[in-house]
Amino acid sequence: MLGYGLGLRSVHYDYVLTHWPDVDWFELVTENYLAPGGRPRAVLHQVRERYPVVLHGLSFNIGSHEPPDFNYLAQLKRLIAEVEPEWVSDHLCWTGVNGFTSHDLLPIAYTEANLQLSVDKVNRIQDYLQRTIVLENPSVYVAFRSSTMSEPEFINALVRRTGCEVLLDVNNVYVSGFNLGFDPYAYVDTLIPGAVRQFHLAGHTNNTTHIIDTHDHPVCDDVWELYRYACQRFGPVATLLERDDHIPPFPELLVELQQARVLQESVTRPATGTPLTASSGLRP
Repeated sequence: MLGYGLGLRSVHYDYVLTHWPDVDWFELVTENYLAPGGRPRAVLHQVRERYPVVLHGLSFNIGSHEPPDFNYLAQLKRLIAEVEPEWVSDHLCWTGVNGFTSHDLLPIAYTEANLQLSVDKVNRIQDYLQRTIVLENPSVYVAFRSSTMSEPEFINALVRRTGCEVLLDVNNVYVSGFNLGFDPYAYVDTLIPGAVRQFHLAGHTNNTTHIIDTHDHPVCDDVWELYRYACQRFGPVATLLERDDHIPPFPELLVELQQARVLQESVTRPATGTPLTASSGLRP
């Protein structure tokens, strides 16, 4: 349990290097730190001297039929050796084909064929990196008629066949559930408890008929309640607060992150010392 962390963003470099704030760890977007030299890499080394870090990437392209990008993986492997992250994560999606990168996290159909494709790709990546990878559930806006299993069922099967772990983005579960009409609490109930390595929390934009995962607002009350329920089910899990647009001053993010700490500890460390169970009645 690594504690409670924030995504390191360039607008906060100076604040972090000056104040060394009271945060447990930082998550870094992998692609921003692959190039040797430059300020991002220099800042990373200074931050790494004082904090644990996690690398969170966008380029594994798990859902594509193309083989892994071994040029990217070689750069990543060198970065891993240099900064020794606690873990390396990416997304359960596809991002491009035939050399074209969409710069978006595109959904896949949850079929046995795509499961086997994802299993093979995850195994090849893990074999190359010589470490377990962690995969995040994406926010989705469409569903495929060809899907033969739900997203959490697909994730469970992938975990069982590869040993990979899960980055459970609680906001994404809420966003996808709203957009596709499924129960986000049932989603949480379906996932294998021991597979979840990390939580993500973020804000979104609610357009009444649909929600866009924009990471530009504070976490909303409904997502906090879903996070509470996930903490109840999975126990103490490292939690990361994301903000990628309309980024407030660092101290404001610390206040919001503290809310996650208080909420998780209220569920996983009750005053009686007795662990909560699924029958404790926290689900709305």
